[in-house]
Amino acid sequence: APAVTGVDNRFGGVNASTTVIESDLRVENPNPIGVDLGGVTVDYDVSMNGIGMATGGREGVSLPRGESALPLTSRMRNERIPAWWVSHVNGGERTTLTVDASVHSSTLGWTVGAPEVSREIRTDLIGGFDSNETRPVNANRPLVSDPVLYVNETSAAWGDANESATPIDMDFTVYNPKATPLALTEIGYTVTMNDVVVGEGATNRSYVVPGQRSRTLETTTRIDNPRLDEWWVSHLERDQTTDLRIEFYATLDVAGDSVRVPLDALTYTETFETDVFGTKAGNESVGGSADGGAGAATTS
Repeated sequence: APAVTGVDNRFGGVNASTTVIESDLRVENPNPIGVDLGGVTVDYDVSMNGIGMATGGREGVSLPRGESALPLTSRMRNERIPAWWVSHVNGGERTTLTVDASVHSSTLGWTVGAPEVSREIRTDLIGGFDSNETRPVNANRPLVSDPVLYVNETSAAWGDANESATPIDMDFTVYNPKATPLALTEIGYTVTMNDVVVGEGATNRSYVVPGQRSRTLETTTRIDNPRLDEWWVSHLERDQTTDLRIEFYATLDVAGDSVRVPLDALTYTETFETDVFGTKAGNESVGGSADGGAGAATTS
C-alpha cells in the first residue's frame, strides 16, 4: 500500500470572510507502476488549541510511482478567529497547532495517516508595558504650569477573555508635583492592530491624586473580539506580522477647567510575528517598546 510521508501547509488568499489554506500531501507509492485510486478519500483537519479551524478533503486520485504530492485546498471561516484568540490569551499566549491528514481506500481496504503536524505558537503582546521609567505629563495649556503629573510606573496583565471582549488590566503609578490635589475624571484609550481599531473606550470613574503624593490608578482596556477577524486579514496580508498600538488620554480638572490631555508618553507599541505552519524564512523575535520597556513576540 502507498504510504503518507508528510504534509506541507501554507496560507493562500484571504478576504474579509475566508482564509484559504493550501496543502501538499506527500505520498510514497512503492509499486513499479502508477495506481488509479478511484475509491480513495483524503481527509484533512486543522485545529488550534483544539478548536477546529479548517477541514478539507478530496476524492478520486491517481498516484504515479515513487513519491508525489497531492494538492489540497481548504477554507477557514475568519469568524473562528475570535474563539481561537480567546483560547490563546487565556492559555498564557500559547497555541498548539495540529494538522491531521489521512488517506482511505474503500476499494483496497486500507487507511494510512500522515505524520501528525504539531507546532507551538507563543507571543508576548503586553509584557513590554511593564516599566518603572518616570514620564512627565504636560497639559500644554496657557497659565498651566507643566508638568501636571508624572507617571512613575506602569504594568499590565490579561484579564479573562470571553466571546465578546479581551480585557487588559493596567496600573499607572502617578505622582502629583503640585501642592493641591489633582482630579482625573477619566482615562481613555484606543487599541489598534495594523491600524484596525479593535478597542476603544474610557473609564467610568474618577481619580484624585493628593498634592505631592503618589497614587496607583487601576483601569481596564478592552479588545472587542468580534473585530479580530478584520485584524486577521491584515495579519496575513502583511506576511503574518502585526503592529499593536495602545494610545491613552486623560481628562484632568485643572483650575476648575476640564482639560483633555493626550498621554503620548504612555503610548505602547509592540510588533509581533507568527509562523503558523513553519513555512516562512525563519522564526524571529521582534521587539517592542513602551517608552523604556521592551517586549518580544516569538514563535517556535
